[in-house]
Amino acid sequence: MKNAPLALFAFDVFAPSHLTTASWRSEGDEGYRYTDLKYWLDTARMLEDANFDGIFFADTVGVHDVYAGTGDAAMRDAAQYPIDDPTVLISGMAAVTEHLTFGVTVSLTYEQPYLLARRFSSLDHLTNGRVGWNVVTSYSESAARNLGKVEQLSPAERYELADEYMDVVYKLWEGSFEDDAVVRDGESATYIDPAKVHPINHSGKHFTVPGFHLCEPSPQRTPVLFQAGSSSSGVAFGGKHAEAAFINTTSVGQAKSSAKKIRQAAADAGRDPQDVKVVALITVVVAPTDEEAQAKYEQYLQNATAEGCLARFSGWTGIDMSTYDLDTPLKSVETKASQSMVDLFSKADPNRDWTPRQVAEFLAIGGTGCTIVGSPETVAAELRRWRDEGDIDGINLSYTTKPGGWKEFIELALPVLREQGLIAPARADDQAPVTMREKLYPGHKRTLDTHPAAAFRAKQTPPSPRRVAPPSVTAPEAVSQTAQ
Repeated sequence: MKNAPLALFAFDVFAPSHLTTASWRSEGDEGYRYTDLKYWLDTARMLEDANFDGIFFADTVGVHDVYAGTGDAAMRDAAQYPIDDPTVLISGMAAVTEHLTFGVTVSLTYEQPYLLARRFSSLDHLTNGRVGWNVVTSYSESAARNLGKVEQLSPAERYELADEYMDVVYKLWEGSFEDDAVVRDGESATYIDPAKVHPINHSGKHFTVPGFHLCEPSPQRTPVLFQAGSSSSGVAFGGKHAEAAFINTTSVGQAKSSAKKIRQAAADAGRDPQDVKVVALITVVVAPTDEEAQAKYEQYLQNATAEGCLARFSGWTGIDMSTYDLDTPLKSVETKASQSMVDLFSKADPNRDWTPRQVAEFLAIGGTGCTIVGSPETVAAELRRWRDEGDIDGINLSYTTKPGGWKEFIELALPVLREQGLIAPARADDQAPVTMREKLYPGHKRTLDTHPAAAFRAKQTPPSPRRVAPPSVTAPEAVSQTAQ
């Protein structure tokens, strides 16, 4: 629906810093506390109290070691390193919240579908249906080398594997258990009716999974599916499978173009173009006045180093930026890693040849998304443009300091955004919790009928004939033994 409030997600990573280079150098930054569970529980409560729709965790299973052929620059800058597994945070954060939802990135390239399906069913149970999966295929050669591959698969190969992978997890989540398989019938001593649990019998090019799903049906069954690929293969995959698509863009015009491609891909896959929500990566630097906000922005820039910025960019793209002169225009190149990151700069503005120095300056605050700097009124005006002209449905809000960037947004910008209808009003005290999917698609706890997962839903079968409970096991009579 046009002019609807934007969905609001915090965007982070289970590491000292994420997208703002050297955020850990800023006064008051708490990124060093990333290994402290209390920090994450406090963050969850803060976002819940501010009525954020959710928090989204990016992840990578590789080190940014392309720049100069080592991981040194990434280590010095804490460029998404060290990094822990974000899935382990979710149940703890869910335990201290009722409404906050949790998106989490897991790469399918290095995870067997049988085990991933169990992990997300477990999370969906423990969060009461508040979990989503960002489906990624991984871009990192470092990850490939350390996880048993000689080299990274090409994007086309990764997405071919991914398409079969999704069939497997849909069969496990949607088709293995019937809705009423768990009967818990004490009279017949039957916890699960075996007639209502089915092996999936999957045998394909990449995976053989003959058996049953390990978990009973969770509230959403299939977690909400996010996707962020912008190569031709990635967009086609997202058009088929994604319920929400993340975009990294440098301008409103580019956001509009990306949204158009995503919605067309959904239509090409036989879905309603509006059945994929478009969520843009945005960082906000806000202060009472535009001048104060600009001064804060300049201070954050001073903390950043070109080496730290380009270490990230080299890791994302697979291109060693240390071999380029800082002021030589960057031309588009083909890469097995994240082609979208190259094209973001080299093709986004046909009238501009980006240099590595300019790329570093752009990436310094908020990474590959747009950064809005200004007063609450300026922030509201810009977000209105992104919504109305860029055709986005939500924002992934990155930060300049952790979690101070979010706190400033909550205190200064959020009241104005709510007043202007750009973000939904604060929920009523008695509002019942809903699943993540119901937040994005009201009234739908399960995937929409036009989503490919729906084709794998189990057909209901008659219950097993009633039977008499087997005899109980009785303890043998005690026998007195005399030592021989």
